Amino acid sequence: MQRNIILIGFMGTGKSTIGRNLSRTFGYPLIDTDHLIEEREGCPIPEIFAEKGEEAFRDVETETLKSLAKHSGHIIATGGGIIGREENRALLRELGYVVWLIAKPSEILKRTSRNNNRPLLNNEDPEKTIRDLLEVRTPLYRDTAHLGIETDNLSFDEVTTGIIESARYHFGSQAEQE
Repeated sequence: MQRNIILIGFMGTGKSTIGRNLSRTFGYPLIDTDHLIEEREGCPIPEIFAEKGEEAFRDVETETLKSLAKHSGHIIATGGGIIGREENRALLRELGYVVWLIAKPSEILKRTSRNNNRPLLNNEDPEKTIRDLLEVRTPLYRDTAHLGIETDNLSFDEVTTGIIESARYHFGSQAEQE
């Protein structure tokens, strides 16, 4: 049984920050798939998008996810679009307990506007892009996750506590079934 906690959700929903909190609290090492991809490719994600295109990036993302299959006892923070491929959605659920971090488009825009490292939002109307992407991705996040948590009005500590409690319940009920 895989005892990883996997964080999914749109960019700006707090996956990296919550991942660090969970890592400290649980004592599980943190794996950030975007960081792994940048290490593997030797360049930042916006550069991969610019030079090779989104499809090539998604290929590397899938390979990175496959490489995590042997890991257990980790917190895994993923990129926002990782759920776009059916293969990835299945891999995520096989890896462990999947938590979807949710935020409203206006909150996402506020959180991401300080960061130019978001290739999909470097356009004339980033809020429309967020809404359009969420329209496509929300059902995929919902189908993939064991738990969804709205992060807009919660502190990082409150979100972390909720994930820890639900993960303990999830892992406990899984152990009883084995």
